[in-house]
Amino acid sequence: MSTVIKRAFLLGAGLGTRLRPLTDVLPKPLIPVFNRPLIEYALDQCLAAGVTEFAVNTHHLPDKWAQCFPDHSYRGAPLTFFHEPVLLETGGGLKNIEEWTQGEPFLVYNGDILATLNLRKLLETHIHSQKAVTMALRSTGHEAHVAAEGESVTDIRRMLGRADGAYQFTGVYCAHPELFLHIPKNKKVSIIPSFLELIRSGKMGASYHDEGIWLDLGTRRSYLEAHLCTGLGKLRHPESVVAASAVVESSALGPGSKVGRNASIRSSILWPGVTVAEGAQLTNCIVYSSTPVAGTQENSDL
Repeated sequence: MSTVIKRAFLLGAGLGTRLRPLTDVLPKPLIPVFNRPLIEYALDQCLAAGVTEFAVNTHHLPDKWAQCFPDHSYRGAPLTFFHEPVLLETGGGLKNIEEWTQGEPFLVYNGDILATLNLRKLLETHIHSQKAVTMALRSTGHEAHVAAEGESVTDIRRMLGRADGAYQFTGVYCAHPELFLHIPKNKKVSIIPSFLELIRSGKMGASYHDEGIWLDLGTRRSYLEAHLCTGLGKLRHPESVVAASAVVESSALGPGSKVGRNASIRSSILWPGVTVAEGAQLTNCIVYSSTPVAGTQENSDL
């Protein structure tokens, strides 16, 4: 078995219900973040850690993936898409790519997070530990449901009755092919039962990652905060057009977006190609549709 990890599976099949109506037009991993598809940040992180091949599962709006990656590659690295006509959930989706892993260890990365974790540390920890799975954990987060001691995870959501959670699971983990032995074939199933089996046998590892940024972009609030708080990119794309009399404060403007005269845009996000009409007043809004936006709008997806 290889002592390096060269393959990564990116989870892209979710429906993104909490981000509707934005996810009615794009799968959540493809929504623009600083004018780039969210998934590209994960791809860049993986490439920097030495990953050279990617698999992505799809379900919702699969044609959008084809439009985003028409040659099935990213920066020269091949992308293999596994379409799920019926959602297989986190366990079933993983079992579906078993053959693609070719019996080698691999990385799993949730496609709806924005993070700057030290992936090399995670990969090295996993290879040296010889655990079946190694989770990347943080000591802060909105769902601190994982219990861990030293190099081992000891419980999840207290399902084993061992300990209360103290760590946030980042949605990133490494796995040996042994994990597939714990996932039933051809079933729609969560990965959690498999994780619990590995915890019982002492084969679930922990790697700690409090450094860097980690955001779950599952809600419009977190999506807005990602642009206003992380500093990961330029807010205003050079191909956006803003009238001289318009006011734009703390807002992200995509390429081809247009802001009319005397308009005011505050703490908002304009997707590529959208139009804000003359005199419009937007606060805490996300403009994503082709229909020009007018009037006074607050806390709206338009």
